[in-house]
Amino acid sequence: MPPMPRLHPFLQVDVFTAQPYYGNALAVVLDAAEVSDADMQRFAMWTNLAETTFILPPTPEAAAEGADYQVRIFTTAYEMPFAGHPTLGSCHAWLERGGVPRDADCIVQQCKVGLVRIRRAGTRLAFAAPALQRQDIASDLQPSLLVALGLQPHQVLASQRLVNGPSHFGLLLDSADSVLELAPDFSALKAVLAQSGCSGVGVAAVAAAGPQTGLIRRSNREARAFGGNTMAEHSEAEDEPSVEVRMFVSDLAVAEDPITGSFNASLAQWLIAEGHAPTRYVAAQGTCIGRAGRVYIEQDASGQVWVGGDSVTCIAGVASL
Repeated sequence: MPPMPRLHPFLQVDVFTAQPYYGNALAVVLDAAEVSDADMQRFAMWTNLAETTFILPPTPEAAAEGADYQVRIFTTAYEMPFAGHPTLGSCHAWLERGGVPRDADCIVQQCKVGLVRIRRAGTRLAFAAPALQRQDIASDLQPSLLVALGLQPHQVLASQRLVNGPSHFGLLLDSADSVLELAPDFSALKAVLAQSGCSGVGVAAVAAAGPQTGLIRRSNREARAFGGNTMAEHSEAEDEPSVEVRMFVSDLAVAEDPITGSFNASLAQWLIAEGHAPTRYVAAQGTCIGRAGRVYIEQDASGQVWVGGDSVTCIAGVASL
């Protein structure tokens, strides 16, 4: 006879937004130490969200190095070593349900990629971007990648393969319009990604410096078109986005990811290092699919890039596992 299921605290959190239903949804199961790997994967498949996380105590080795908790991150098909919005959303859930970090201002999360620091400023959380490995995109892949995306070579200012746990292609485009107007051939794109071993391709454009750029106006206009009272409408001037981002993925339930923390982390490290972006900026993502995600990027004096955002709980209850 199979063991009786247990009830576990369960939250569904919207990440990279302060307003429910405009960010990226995450399912979080707490007190999950006794949940088997198979049950974790099955539950993640059942939630049908991009990611579902399970929070456990840290291993003794990680605890000795300062870890406050352990998180395991599952897509509908496999476990991930690291992901950005699950990191912030899981930390939000852990804190909301009574988690007490050793350091009130810096939480340490254990995951498959190692220990990740998360700093807290008020209600907003930011994770330290993991170490990035990057290289040029293989010359035999880039032409087919551009065709699949519907891009002309002159629209691409720079490109890299970015690896910080997940592996993504990153393309810096010439304008926000080029980003927002993309209409990829998803069948062709899936084939290129399968050939490369990358899980997705992200595109971005950086606005020219100025108090009110065309990118900012366009981003806010697009966000308002999907409904009133969005975060984009009410953000302070310093919170206006100056980078527009989209991420296309190969194997999730939807072809375009609403807001991608891991890609924004690697994108920021690349763009800042190469002088394409300032050391502090706000990125908009999800504009074309009715979201108003905001990702807060900052490189500190030591060179560490921090990736931040708001989170809000939308559903609270229990999960039977």
